Amino acid sequence: MESIQATKQRFGIIGNDPNLNRIIEKAIRVAPTDISVLVTGESGVGKESIPKIIHSLSHRKHGKYIAVNCGAIPEGTIDSELFGHEKGAFTGATSTRSGYFEVADGGTIFLDEVGELPLPTQVRLLRVLENGEFLKVGSSKTQKTDVRIVAATNINMVENISKGKFREDLYYRLSTIEINLPPLRERSGDIHLIFRKFASDFAQKYKMPTIRLDEQATDLLLKYHWGGNIRQLRNVAEQISVLEKDRNISFQTLKNYLKDVGSNLPAIIGTKKKESDFSNERELLYKVLFDMQRDLNDVKKLTLELIKSDNTKDLQKEHSTIISKMHSDTQSSEKTLENLSDSNYAAPVKNVEVLNISESSLDNYPHKTEENDNYTYAEDIEEEENLSIQEKELELIKKSLDKYQGKRKDAAEELGISERTLYRKIKQYNL
Repeated sequence: MESIQATKQRFGIIGNDPNLNRIIEKAIRVAPTDISVLVTGESGVGKESIPKIIHSLSHRKHGKYIAVNCGAIPEGTIDSELFGHEKGAFTGATSTRSGYFEVADGGTIFLDEVGELPLPTQVRLLRVLENGEFLKVGSSKTQKTDVRIVAATNINMVENISKGKFREDLYYRLSTIEINLPPLRERSGDIHLIFRKFASDFAQKYKMPTIRLDEQATDLLLKYHWGGNIRQLRNVAEQISVLEKDRNISFQTLKNYLKDVGSNLPAIIGTKKKESDFSNERELLYKVLFDMQRDLNDVKKLTLELIKSDNTKDLQKEHSTIISKMHSDTQSSEKTLENLSDSNYAAPVKNVEVLNISESSLDNYPHKTEENDNYTYAEDIEEEENLSIQEKELELIKKSLDKYQGKRKDAAEELGISERTLYRKIKQYNL
């Protein structure tokens, strides 16, 4: 059995991470068998190296090795590519063609991005895995093939199965042995080593001195998230090697080549608003609305007094403080509501108008005189009725809250009102 170190040297695999060594050892052990293997991991971690190791160390090493990118072949032609077709099977099929499973008989097929296979093709592939049989497109003759399948994917197969995008029986046939490659950020000890190898290769390729990172740049290299994994690291090393005149790379220079450095470092701070932020904004909105309601009550009271009085000028002078306060408070409330409208939690409140009271506007109202001292005003009756209703309402709310030990949700359901309405009433009555 070939050693782990010899295998890494043979296939150009760089790194001494314990997890990487275990994965290579697993591939070496499974290679002599004909067991199907599923290689999983994020995009750019180097999944294509594992099928090569398995094929080269198996008894099929003298057979053909064909790598197929399932995601790059159109759905309408993938069956023809994999299994072949007969002449006249479809428009453009001018001759019989052999598919990959026929050509690779006795060898290995690597199905990259296997999770992208359409469902009808999955049924055909399952049949090959179960008994080695397949049908060419447009043919009724069953053909046999002896092919080992190694598949790879970067998607969550279990999630795809639950969504009906991938057959569960095919998944279990492909993943007899599953090899999961860790992302580059989990191999922090190998990152600088891999970068130096890429830098050396590009220096030789482009015939220029090798770039070197200073201490701070190296620290940034190790802390970066590397969402694109080894593929992204190689890309950055090549860009710097070609574009930078100074071969000693500083922190700032390296940072210029890393996208979204702040958001890709290990410590990521969420930007979602907390529940307490929502509660504070809601409390502020309620306060503004209660203040406006109080001011409206003052306006109604003042209007009533003006209607009953002959000397409106004296009353306006007497209540000038209230009138001024109502104007300023309304403007302040309007500004606060505009600010809250920018929030995700409060709807915009617009067109809040201020009631202007003038003596001329009261000309059409009856004034209280000696002849009509006994005149009964509808406003007076309404105030008395409201007072009685409020007392009953307050009593019912208190009883309901006492019954449910202050649980607003249960109390609101019993009263037949929403929890928000109950909350407003609690504030109104200072419960």
